[in-house]
Amino acid sequence: MHDDESALHDAAEDGSPKEVAELAGRVEDVDALHEGRTALWVAVYEGRHDNARVLVAAGADPWKPMMSGWSPGRLSLAGPKPDLFGRPAGVSGLTDDEAAAVVEAERLSAALGEFYYEGTGLACVAGIDAAEATRRLEAMAEDVDPEEFLDEIDPFDDESMAYVGVTDVPGGCVVTQPWGYIPQASGISRRLSVGTVCYGLYANPKSGNQGSIVRDGEIVGWDLHPGGAPWEDDGPLEVLFSYLYRYDAVAYSCAYAGLRLTDARAVTGPPDAWLRLPERDHWR
Repeated sequence: MHDDESALHDAAEDGSPKEVAELAGRVEDVDALHEGRTALWVAVYEGRHDNARVLVAAGADPWKPMMSGWSPGRLSLAGPKPDLFGRPAGVSGLTDDEAAAVVEAERLSAALGEFYYEGTGLACVAGIDAAEATRRLEAMAEDVDPEEFLDEIDPFDDESMAYVGVTDVPGGCVVTQPWGYIPQASGISRRLSVGTVCYGLYANPKSGNQGSIVRDGEIVGWDLHPGGAPWEDDGPLEVLFSYLYRYDAVAYSCAYAGLRLTDARAVTGPPDAWLRLPERDHWR
């Protein structure tokens, strides 16, 4: 990729339509790929519809195949401007499942709203309730008021890492620790995921959001970045979810596990119950 083509990708995200038009007139290929995507794809992903129109006028192809089947045109069908490009005859639109995912993303994001979650650890588990999660973790429920307990605990004390909250939600349950990474620890997610799937999240204050996918006790994804832009080799579901839940790691994590939260309480508290984990290496 030439420098001008790389700059076009940057301008598609952050530049003005005038800057995009100027760069598009200088490049050898307005549809050059960088990290598996064109500048037009970047403009659609970032919601820069003004820049997308400029790029199409400069010859960019909205339906050029890329990103596991998500061309710029197909991606736009999942966004707020599904009529941004005219869809040619013979080019498929969204499947029923994809269209349902778009509707659910709007509902879930609105239900969760905005809240502070830096430093929080989550395990979003499909198909099991809080009681079964407690059994799998071999944890002891604390006989306390869930809301008062949070006021009493010292998050900077190592002893606090032994405590997690658990809450039933539509589709499964959420295990949370507002001050630490323990719910995402591999030993925790392996136990929780037997016969199902667990998406783990740690909102690391130092390095950003860290995600993991564990299916039936086996780690199938690690050091992921929920809420961030997709990788070039991501599958179709990951690309779609990355678009639908941009900059929203919590909603992404819940959606990946198929959880349909109606509010943010499972994350922000108070949980249904506080649990004390047994003494063991939770990374094993």
